[in-house]
Amino acid sequence: MNETHPIKRKPVPRGIAQTGPVILAYGFRPFFLAAGIWAVVAMGLWIVCLMTGVPIGSGYGGAAWHAHEMLFGYTSAALAGFLLTAIPNWTGRLPVSGTPLAILFAVWLAGRFVLIRPDLFGVGWAVGVDILFLPLLFAICLREVIAGRKWRDLKVLAAVLTLAIANASYHALIVWGVDTGLANRLAVAAYIMLIGIIGGRVVPSFTRNWLARRHVINLPAPYDRLDSLALLTALAGLGLWVVWPTHLVTVIVCIVAGALHAMRLARWQSWQTAEERLVLVLHLAYAAVPLGFFAIALVPSGLLDATSALHVFTVGAIGLMTLAIMSRATRGHTGMPLTAPPLTTASYGFLVIGAVLRPGAMLVPAHYMTLVAISGLCWMAAFLLYLVEYGPALLTRRKPRLE
Repeated sequence: MNETHPIKRKPVPRGIAQTGPVILAYGFRPFFLAAGIWAVVAMGLWIVCLMTGVPIGSGYGGAAWHAHEMLFGYTSAALAGFLLTAIPNWTGRLPVSGTPLAILFAVWLAGRFVLIRPDLFGVGWAVGVDILFLPLLFAICLREVIAGRKWRDLKVLAAVLTLAIANASYHALIVWGVDTGLANRLAVAAYIMLIGIIGGRVVPSFTRNWLARRHVINLPAPYDRLDSLALLTALAGLGLWVVWPTHLVTVIVCIVAGALHAMRLARWQSWQTAEERLVLVLHLAYAAVPLGFFAIALVPSGLLDATSALHVFTVGAIGLMTLAIMSRATRGHTGMPLTAPPLTTASYGFLVIGAVLRPGAMLVPAHYMTLVAISGLCWMAAFLLYLVEYGPALLTRRKPRLE
């Protein structure tokens, strides 16, 4: 090589495939797109079932199918998209892409297909297909975390393993004709712990970066003992809730957990983020975590029923946080400015309305079903707007090459 005139090469962003279908270049692309589509389709089918009585899910029953597809269909896709995108940043390794990503996505898609009519395929086959996805996702993520020696991230994978167990348990309880409440609560608890762990990193981090660019002096507090105490108390409260949802001890621990997470959120300077909806929505989603703990504590008194309390977590915390992360990650990884345009802001607004209406419906018994349906329509509108805004980018837009 001529040392005087070395060959100049344009660096390519690490891990981003520059050939092949763009949809398989990174994990967030197929899974965020599928999560958005399934959020609309699955909720639409559930509303039709509620309003007309048309059966769905065969022998599973409409309510059981709806709960499963929200927890293990939509949310598992959103989680997979996040983890397959975040873990390469944590470990410095190349992301899963191409054929391995296509196989993983096909396994998720097959689960959705067979569970619409499990009796048609045979319940055993349908269950066997559906339970494959989460263990496979866990194994892929575990390999990457171990290879990257990121031992502190094993606690994130513990939640994924818990979800795999919850999914298998859900199917077993359905087959045995037993109430699925325990498996439901276990899955929700795992997601809330993920929001506590991962949200506890990204919410203050994104907030700090945004405020620092505006030369704001008061920034989110760094991680300290209060954060650790909040997470440990949440783990205890959620564990008690899974096993003894209405026990007095559960009520007390959940009140303490709610108070600690409210204190944690208050230290992240939420009131300074109203100008940028892409940041504000993260705070609104996290606010549903303490509200969910308080809602659980109200159930034994009869002030709130168990289903309504559950939906504070599922729609408010899980739904809004996944939508917030999906929209932000899509913008960041496709080269869009990190600011919320009108459609994105509207999608957040619809989901916030849905998160308020769903648990609040029990307070207006005469219009309960109407409010539940409106809440579902708000959910659908939120994710339909996500698809309109970001579907084309997920399918075609590559992040610009580094020069």
